[in-house]
Amino acid sequence: MSSLTYSTVSRSRMVRFSLFFSLLILVSPSFNLPAQRPPASTGKSAFTARLINIEAAVHETFQYTTTLRNNSAQTHVYALQAQLPEGWLIGYRTQGTSITAINIDGNKEQEISIDVHPARNASPNKYTIPVFAIAGNDTLRLDLEAVVKGAYGIELITSVGLLSDQVTEGTQKEIHLVVKNTGSLPLKSISLNAQTPPKWNASFNPSSIAELEPGQTMVVVATVSVPDKTLAGDYVTTFRAQEPHVNGEAVFRITVRTSLLSGWIGLLFLLLAIGLVFFLIRKYGRR
Repeated sequence: MSSLTYSTVSRSRMVRFSLFFSLLILVSPSFNLPAQRPPASTGKSAFTARLINIEAAVHETFQYTTTLRNNSAQTHVYALQAQLPEGWLIGYRTQGTSITAINIDGNKEQEISIDVHPARNASPNKYTIPVFAIAGNDTLRLDLEAVVKGAYGIELITSVGLLSDQVTEGTQKEIHLVVKNTGSLPLKSISLNAQTPPKWNASFNPSSIAELEPGQTMVVVATVSVPDKTLAGDYVTTFRAQEPHVNGEAVFRITVRTSLLSGWIGLLFLLLAIGLVFFLIRKYGRR
């Protein structure tokens, strides 16, 4: 009886010792198997953008920052292509260099800047632009969105439609200019200035326009000052209306005439010169 009891106790102790040893192997890091190197990434390559939806005017460039990642173990050369609306243009840049394809090592990524230029007659709308990165049989697609919100436009003309006039030297000339918003977006902070001949001066009333809604016009009076003793002839002055997004200009020809007093003084000098010549001939001509 005691032998049987001893045998049973021994087996019980051996089972408990085995369980304890197995648990120790699982828990203790010192008994773990050596860590193996993880296999190469088998995930799909990716073509992503920081912002896929950008809103701008039709004359502006839509600029996107994208990332192209090669998740395979091999190096790939990706060709860049896009499906564009008619008249639109696209360009790709990386590290400041224009590209049409890019070489990316395995498990690496590269940032690519994409510039989209809408057609000048593009209507206000949301346009989807599919961009593709193609390497062999692997084609990655990125859908960019360009929201054209309208166009900026400005026109600068005279109130009577003429771009020439006459002025007398030493006087001033008022020219009535018309600033018109020909676009579909409001114009703000419009400044007026002029490029005049040397020593001439031009001022404007008002000198700036705070805001001009689409289709609206505003009359601006430009005062051009012509210095004394300006030679008679044709001179060109360029008037400009400048807005942060768009500029307009009008080239105006000004014909300068001499004043009546200057004409009489000139005639008097001419008569005096003729009289002096006649006197000299009468006095010394017979000798």
